[in-house]
Amino acid sequence: MEKRNRIIRIITFLMVIFLVTSACRLTRSTDLTTPEEAQQIPQESVETLPAQTGQTILVPEYAALEGSLEALYEQVSPGVVSLQFTTAEGGGQGTGFVIDKEGHIVTNYHVASEATELEVHFPSGLKVYGTVIGTDMDSDLAVIKVDVDPDVLVPLTLGDSEAIKVGQTVVAIGNPYGLSGTMTVGIVSARGRVLDSMRQTESGTFYSSGDTIQTDALINPGNSGGPLLNLNGEVIGVNRAIQTAGTSITGGAVNTGIGFAISSNTVRRVVPALIETGTYAYPYLGLSSYSNMSLAMVEALKLPQSTGAYVASVVAGGPADQAGIKGGTQPTAVQGLTTGGDLIIAVDGIEIKDFSELMSYLVLNASVGDDIVLTIIRSGKTMDVTVTLGQRQ
Repeated sequence: MEKRNRIIRIITFLMVIFLVTSACRLTRSTDLTTPEEAQQIPQESVETLPAQTGQTILVPEYAALEGSLEALYEQVSPGVVSLQFTTAEGGGQGTGFVIDKEGHIVTNYHVASEATELEVHFPSGLKVYGTVIGTDMDSDLAVIKVDVDPDVLVPLTLGDSEAIKVGQTVVAIGNPYGLSGTMTVGIVSARGRVLDSMRQTESGTFYSSGDTIQTDALINPGNSGGPLLNLNGEVIGVNRAIQTAGTSITGGAVNTGIGFAISSNTVRRVVPALIETGTYAYPYLGLSSYSNMSLAMVEALKLPQSTGAYVASVVAGGPADQAGIKGGTQPTAVQGLTTGGDLIIAVDGIEIKDFSELMSYLVLNASVGDDIVLTIIRSGKTMDVTVTLGQRQ
């Protein structure tokens, strides 16, 4: 019996040794991987990926727009055209959009004004020559006429640029660098910006172009003249310019991501006149102001408040001068800054914070020959002055 128990203990001991040895071999084998296994993603990582294969990964801020942007593009892109033009100095490209069934296309003045030959390329593949029938240097707008079957034209609807709000999502469609049909998305960054007009005064300075929309929707060379749209597919601006800084390694200007568009309400006033007569008569006030005054400037000018449009100078014999508006004449401690000018604080009873708001009011509400009432502060006294608007020359 004792011998039998001894044999059982020996067998049990051998079995334990075998099991321990096998376990060690199994453990070691799991530490070794083939090159293919080393490239596999651990199971824990797979579970934390944002989407499975075949699913769309959405950028959070655009998730709510998924589907609507595609529908918007399909709706409006047939009405956006690519422009190729030849001038005496070479050629270039731009963008335009159909405005009606009569074959009128809106673009920029700086795109079409000097074209000796102009091709209009539709998304459908149709290519025709166009004729420039109207231009406006002040708003940087132009109208092209094409002779095509009305059935192939898809006019875009003009929206109300006065109703847009800063932060509102907008879409730009155009022909940047010849890449026709390109769509970019951004927001309205600001309203009521003032840019230089393309028309020069007799003194060599440039007139002002008001009611301009600022956007961060990506705009590049070739986008000029294309539509800036709200999410309803309505045109709320015409892309005009970009802010650049420095020079890239290829020699081109560096796009800062700041773009500007002519407001649709400006288009609504100017384009009908361009179609009918070829020109638009811009109201002329005949004064200059500062677009942005610092607190130091306000103090140097001894102004009673920081809001309003300070009259730096008036054009001799111009509408403002004839009405008795006064510009600055007395030097200050700041070089080039003269005090003694009127401070315009309202126009036709509507308060203005700065010169850009005065310009926007004139562009959208006034015409040549209209009488407007400027509320000014002069020597501490508030008074109203009536000015009869002239025409820019």
